Amino acid sequence: MDSTSTIVSARTIQRALHESGYSGYKGARKPFVNETNRKKRLCWAKQRKNWESEWENIIWSDESYFHLFNGDGRIWVWRQPKERFNKDCLIPTHKSGQDGIMVWGCFHKNGLGPLVRLDGRVNSGDYINLLQNNFLPYLDTLEDKENFIFQEDNAPIHTSRRSTEWKTRNNLTSLPWPAQSPDLNPIEHLWDVLERKIRARNPLPTSKEGLWQVLQEEWLQIGNDVIQSLADSMPRRVAAVIKSKGYPTKY
Repeated sequence: MDSTSTIVSARTIQRALHESGYSGYKGARKPFVNETNRKKRLCWAKQRKNWESEWENIIWSDESYFHLFNGDGRIWVWRQPKERFNKDCLIPTHKSGQDGIMVWGCFHKNGLGPLVRLDGRVNSGDYINLLQNNFLPYLDTLEDKENFIFQEDNAPIHTSRRSTEWKTRNNLTSLPWPAQSPDLNPIEHLWDVLERKIRARNPLPTSKEGLWQVLQEEWLQIGNDVIQSLADSMPRRVAAVIKSKGYPTKY
């Protein structure tokens, strides 16, 4: 394309974009997916595109960090309404330096599991202790516990040899998981529900201990309709990954 020396005002550019169907929107934040993991996500989804009742036997788990203070942090992009989750319109997520606490939690279609506070840097030994002292007792409360499959992402503490050997000794069957796939894990939306409940508090918690107390209270207030809806969303999540050819989806 040839360039010109014509000077065009920002207002003229904005008007031209609007006339072409573009508007300014807050950029949706999604983890970057590299080409290797895009293909793995697509393969994983295709292998499970016909799953229905199988999703009812998955126990979803994850860690999440809750901040004491959370600014706006919005970044705006020019796009058409239908392009919110196009890869060129996404804002890659990154680690935050804000103060807060880390928690681990799990759930399956018919019930919440424990919410556990994690202090300091968590290693494989800490993770094993968490599973030993919190997950296994929860698993023992479930009927037909041998039919459940444990989901966790590929964090190093989850996939280390020490953690893998412990899960093998304790007969925990794990769901193979594609990297860079939070949109396939419905517990991510459960964290969003919990975050909104925390931010709706008046006053907001101003200390870590206060935040932890509120997190526990609000976790127990999450209704079965919420977790059932999230578990039932899995066929749609899988279909969305297939449709996007492995790129991030709206979930």
